Amino acid sequence: MTGASALVVGGAGFVGSNVVLALLERGAARVLVVDNLLSAERSNVPDDARVEFREGSIADDSILAGLGDDFDYVFHLATYHGNQSSIADPLADHENNLITTLKLFEHAKDWTTLKKLVYSASGCTLAEHTYGDAEATQEDGPVPLDLDSPYQISKVVGEFYSVYYHRMTGLPTVRARFQNIFGPREILGAGEWRGTPATVWRNVTPTFVYRALKGLPLSLDNGGIASRDFVYVGDVVAGLLACAERGAPGDVYNLASGVETQIRTLAETIIELAESDSALDIAPARDWDRSGHRFGSTVKAERELDFRAETSLEAGLAVTIEWMREHMETIDACVERHSARLAAA
Repeated sequence: MTGASALVVGGAGFVGSNVVLALLERGAARVLVVDNLLSAERSNVPDDARVEFREGSIADDSILAGLGDDFDYVFHLATYHGNQSSIADPLADHENNLITTLKLFEHAKDWTTLKKLVYSASGCTLAEHTYGDAEATQEDGPVPLDLDSPYQISKVVGEFYSVYYHRMTGLPTVRARFQNIFGPREILGAGEWRGTPATVWRNVTPTFVYRALKGLPLSLDNGGIASRDFVYVGDVVAGLLACAERGAPGDVYNLASGVETQIRTLAETIIELAESDSALDIAPARDWDRSGHRFGSTVKAERELDFRAETSLEAGLAVTIEWMREHMETIDACVERHSARLAAA
């Protein structure tokens, strides 16, 4: 990517800021970050002369008007995070998850210099609803109509638009289907209040790490029997860059570890690595979540992108724990921003 120009939509967020860092490390000449800071912090944007930051939604006409046909790569990582926030406010999810995608695609459809537009898709949309033995979710499996949240709906419709715009206009979209990402630069409570405690406790891994470092109980929904595919953010970023460089326009790839890990195992591992005395708190199952056991297939991405997740869960957690220790002041400030609403929720 030496000398490349890239647009990173959502580049102040967890995954986006890591992508920006990787682009700079690979010699990008210019990186434009567009982020409305709904669930991100301005301080998370890497400080580099090659990086320009524009605050606002990619759905804003004024933001779009300032984007010209001079990008080699676009990474569309903006999202309304995540399932529980979307259930609380489906209209906000639609505005920030789907309208953003449609307006970006419509604006970029005639660009001539663009090599790839990488769209961040969600692995949970195609996962089967089972608490039995899960099979690895394939990229090209059937797309269910019976989904669990507006977030899942808007993300899969974003995939439909990715395919449509590629077929009808030649927009070189590549879909990168994420699993459960964890790692440095995820700031609990970043951004604005979004209606539920998931504004702070937005992902299970950083929530468990934070609470373990504070000696607080780790809550296990449904006893922690559910399983997920946890993949380190450094691996996901490598996969996103592989999608940009080697992905076939119009196609889709899982960025997965291929390893199924129970939530209880995740909690116990974090407590051990953090040398914490936190207790495990058994909670009831979430009434909206039917995705009990799931993990992603790695076959296609290995074959076509030469991508495989290299970081073990334990190694990635050790780095994550250390990063959160070092940035606890920032995290605490974000959590405190929402403390009154958390107490009332």
